[in-house]
Amino acid sequence: MSLKIYNTQSRKKEEFQPLEAGKVGMYVCGITAYDLCHVGHARSAVVFDVITRYLRYRGYETTYVKNFTDVDDKIIDKAAREGSDIREIAERYILEHDVDMQRLQVVPPTFTPRATENIEGMIALVATLIEKGLAYSIDGDVYYSVEAFPEYGKLSGRNLEEMTAGARVDINEKKRNPFDFALWKASKEGEPWWDSPWGKGRPGWHLECSVMSQRYLGETFDIHGGGEDLIFPHHENELAQSEGATGKTFARYWIHNGFVRVNSEKMSKSLGNFFTIREILEQYHPEVLRFFLLQSHYRSPVDFSDAALNEARQGMNRFYATLKALGEIAPEKGFAAVSGQLVVEDEEGLRELFIEAMDDDFNTARALGHLFDTVRALNAYLADKKKLVSPVFAMQMRDLLLETGNVLGIFLEDPEAYFREDRLREAKKRGLDVAVIEGLIVKRREARSAKDWQKADELRKELAGMGVVIQDAADATTWAIG
Repeated sequence: MSLKIYNTQSRKKEEFQPLEAGKVGMYVCGITAYDLCHVGHARSAVVFDVITRYLRYRGYETTYVKNFTDVDDKIIDKAAREGSDIREIAERYILEHDVDMQRLQVVPPTFTPRATENIEGMIALVATLIEKGLAYSIDGDVYYSVEAFPEYGKLSGRNLEEMTAGARVDINEKKRNPFDFALWKASKEGEPWWDSPWGKGRPGWHLECSVMSQRYLGETFDIHGGGEDLIFPHHENELAQSEGATGKTFARYWIHNGFVRVNSEKMSKSLGNFFTIREILEQYHPEVLRFFLLQSHYRSPVDFSDAALNEARQGMNRFYATLKALGEIAPEKGFAAVSGQLVVEDEEGLRELFIEAMDDDFNTARALGHLFDTVRALNAYLADKKKLVSPVFAMQMRDLLLETGNVLGIFLEDPEAYFREDRLREAKKRGLDVAVIEGLIVKRREARSAKDWQKADELRKELAGMGVVIQDAADATTWAIG
């Protein structure tokens, strides 16, 4: 099966054919650096991280470019409120972004350009658009003339004539059409500026992505991505100015992820209904957040709630418990019950199902379903005391789970480390003292050693009342919070 991608522009799934065999160029719009990232940002980051991981898993040499907007009205406003400099604000939140991405195990993009590093290229693009009659300058501002680009609206599926007739936009007498957008903004007092042929000013938001994508990937490249809220006007405007300047196709495939919703509304700073990534990671392991986001197809909306995150946590715990059990099957337990042929069939079967799901427009929800089915079957097999499990089979299945999990950015921790972190987070969430829990477990172990079964049972019940589940092994007692 070949990889198929849903292309926003054509509104259908298309077989993926890169410009150059074996190579992929992908550009994704990054953050405006003025505040901490929220879960909506996490979704876009995780979606395109998984797409990058999968393309590389399938053998494509992938160049992934994701920008930072480091000059913008929001950054300027934040700097003014704080009495700071826009460079300090942008630098602070780019660093905070990088911390969040590292914790989420997001692989760093190949290039992470900043808008302010590409002003010269932006000025050159504006000059080209003016020369071609696609832009006009008034009082130091430069606007793109949407009516001069006949295909305007082809990405979003909007008709310019209908949009103009029903427009409810701020009146700007400088504009020839209310949907004309700023390529260059004349500087105002206290704002950052750069010299240009039209006077001192700064670039418009849409301009920067055209310049940075083409700088690293060329005038035409394979994939352009971002959240669905960027389809219009940002990506529509990017396409118009890029194709207007070059006369060539800008991006061949457009990929957009759906919103994270809270109470049926998009999670966003403007609505005030957002949760920062680090707030969530205080309570949940980073892989739990990734798992929660990947349980839905990337184009579908995701409904955010504590209940959904707790369910994702239970799912991750089941996966890690199985990985732990497979890793503990020692060679001295011997070969039995499982033939070499069955090992190969099970292993290749899961891999093929995983690839089939991911080849169908990166369907992580279906891919995770196949992993769950495998884990259920493995757990049933491991629980059957009449069967001995081949260490070779156990290691092959563990390695296959790790292989496919790596594509999704999960199962990256040692199971013991994962469960230790999970215990600490859950204890903190519930206001429990880990030292008290472990002290009770020590007392219970001493009671068991002294064959004081009544005392041991009382301590178990005390722990259970705290929500602590214990599991006894020959040489140790482990605990978790249910």
